[in-house]
Amino acid sequence: MKAQLHALMTKAFQTLQERAELPADLTLPPFVIERARNRDHGDFACNLALLLAGAARAKPRELAAKLVAALPPSTLLQKVDIAGPGFINFFLAADAALAQIGRILAEGERYGSNQNGSGKAVGVEFVSANPTGPLHVGHGRAAAIGDCLSRLLAANGWNVYREFYYNDAGVQIANLAASVQARARGIAPEDPGWPESGYRGDYVADVARAYLERVPVVADNTTLQPSGEVEDLEAIRRYAVASLRHEQDLDLDAFGVHFDVHFLESSLYASGKVEDTVHMLVANGCTYEEGGALWLRTTDFGDDKDRVMRKSDGTYTYFVPDVAYHLSKWERGYKRAITELGSDHHGSLTRVRAGLQALEVGIPKNWPEYVLHQMVTVMRGGEEVKISKRAGSYVTLRDLIDEVGRDATRYFLIARKSDSQLVFDVDLARAKSNDNPVYYIQYAHARVCSVLRQAAEKSLAFDRDLGLANVARLDTEHEQLLLTELAKYPELVEAAATALEPQLLASGLRELANAFHVYYNSHQFLVDDAALRNARLALAVATRQVLSNGLGLLGLTAPEKM
Repeated sequence: MKAQLHALMTKAFQTLQERAELPADLTLPPFVIERARNRDHGDFACNLALLLAGAARAKPRELAAKLVAALPPSTLLQKVDIAGPGFINFFLAADAALAQIGRILAEGERYGSNQNGSGKAVGVEFVSANPTGPLHVGHGRAAAIGDCLSRLLAANGWNVYREFYYNDAGVQIANLAASVQARARGIAPEDPGWPESGYRGDYVADVARAYLERVPVVADNTTLQPSGEVEDLEAIRRYAVASLRHEQDLDLDAFGVHFDVHFLESSLYASGKVEDTVHMLVANGCTYEEGGALWLRTTDFGDDKDRVMRKSDGTYTYFVPDVAYHLSKWERGYKRAITELGSDHHGSLTRVRAGLQALEVGIPKNWPEYVLHQMVTVMRGGEEVKISKRAGSYVTLRDLIDEVGRDATRYFLIARKSDSQLVFDVDLARAKSNDNPVYYIQYAHARVCSVLRQAAEKSLAFDRDLGLANVARLDTEHEQLLLTELAKYPELVEAAATALEPQLLASGLRELANAFHVYYNSHQFLVDDAALRNARLALAVATRQVLSNGLGLLGLTAPEKM
């Protein structure tokens, strides 16, 4: 609908130029068609006259009147008004809104999708947790956001590759190996000799026990058979990493999240990719040595100060492998890359982009795109929940899934904009009431299914053709409001993908569910009048389809009974 109205306004602008009522060299500005906030002001509003007025040296309202007069005839519109300083308000013809029902029923699962991405490749990296322990709720938020973004981008025509980057090298992995070795030696966290930075959760003891018992573990489709040798720290390291990767994979599978690519940080060192990247930066004249360290001139690319790449002891700082890793994405054909991270990584974004620019291989300035999420606070009974026995110091993703279920966990973790702090209310997530947004949305879907079952029990089969032939009878306020919400859905799918904000879709589905529940509580569906009955059933079935499509993009189920 927006695209059609945009085309009408573009044609009106061109007509005014042809009539010499606007300068021929005047460029059409990037105007918008947006939903009117108040239905009394129409269905859509346009700001073109306001944007053109200065360059055209005309009063906005007078220019708006000329644009309206130059609009080509359209069956879409009932009327067009001018409001305020020069906004153009569109009132859609009843037939235009009602036609959405037929479109939804015809397109089915494809309704709301588009081809904006034109099949181009986009890599979406998310979660990317260190394999040093179970996934915590912050990882869960990353998983929900990243997976929903991947689904939305795919619905917008992108060829999406989901990627998990394993930080399996560095100090934290060394601490994990030392912790497992200590447990294997019979040393507990409270005992003398426990590693100063060791991991204390019960899972460390589980890994150590399995290692000693020589229990095989599968990671990357490869079975690792441990030796059980307590003094072989490298063997313990490999086994611990594989064990925790396996556990994380199981948690993500339970969360409905899967990846196309698993990339190991260690592979960047083993393949020489880190060294090659550093040599490229040196060769391009973007580095210098000072104090025994190698520095990158990140200030040349917008950073507030230059950054150390290689410390005086010869080890690399953490952002160097990040640059090498993102270079590999570019070389693998990701002309668009999106990286989802916790907000604590904010400081590294500028230096990674600076490193990529300094490579001079054609990477765009603001590549990759970043989506940052804030922390999650888990509440139960009005009090914050902080500790999981298995993890030792934090609430795990598995804790939430086990307590409230996958659907509620996913919805609540994407219900707010990612850069906002989030409070996860366990009691609300478990509630089977209209206050729980997950229950409320899924219940709307189940209600439509219930109506159709009742119709079948009364031998009142849904006649789709008869329903579509009589949609003009859907003229009540509740029906019109529901039609408006259904028509918004494709815009929500596009907007959520464009802004990389899946919470827009989550909120829109709640509004759609509300419109249906109000309609359901105000009208009878299985009336004696066959034409009206099937028209209302057509609207209900269209609502069920849109709810199902939207729930699918959020990774949630669409239950038929509740």
